[in-house]
Amino acid sequence: MMTRVSEQEPVIFVVDDDASVRRALDNLLRSKGFRVQAFASVEEYRESELPDAPACMVLDVRMPGQSGLEFQREINESGPQIPIIFITGHGDIPMSVGAMKAGAIEFLTKPFSDQDLVGAIHIGLEKDRARRRDNEVLTTLRARYETLTAREREVMASVVVGKMNKQIAADVNLSEISVKVHRGQVMRKMRASSLAELVRIADKLGVSSPL
Repeated sequence: MMTRVSEQEPVIFVVDDDASVRRALDNLLRSKGFRVQAFASVEEYRESELPDAPACMVLDVRMPGQSGLEFQREINESGPQIPIIFITGHGDIPMSVGAMKAGAIEFLTKPFSDQDLVGAIHIGLEKDRARRRDNEVLTTLRARYETLTAREREVMASVVVGKMNKQIAADVNLSEISVKVHRGQVMRKMRASSLAELVRIADKLGVSSPL
């Protein structure tokens, strides 16, 4: 079972069944100042304790058991997660195109330059940092949304599609004054300083207008 511990220093996961390649990549990346964890297979990666930190993966395409490409498909089915840099000694154009279309940061054919690998890693880490920031924001917004009453959620959904207080009052069978009060509570609880900001929040949360 995969478990995670809270650590913020970025980490590079190297997954390659060739021990000599793992050692070479480990030495190279550590010399560049990266923290590295190396694994002989996807299965070994899954069973390991992984840090809860910005990360990217340097992944061999062809390995015994689950291949790198199969693992990428599995990740994509569960939602975009760790950025992947593929490495291979036996790549071809269709394979590389497929991997890139599926979201890989880079597809490097051995022998590749240290500069190309390190550059791709920096891109992958920044992408993962952005994903983590977005997730944190979404978690915070969801927590705020949970504090709204059912009526406040109803009013919020109407407000963000541009309905006026008078229209909302007629839709939900309330007075305009009550709608104004609920609207004010929504703005306060969601910490929205303007209607435009509330609309952006609703978009992130997937809040839709009531029928």
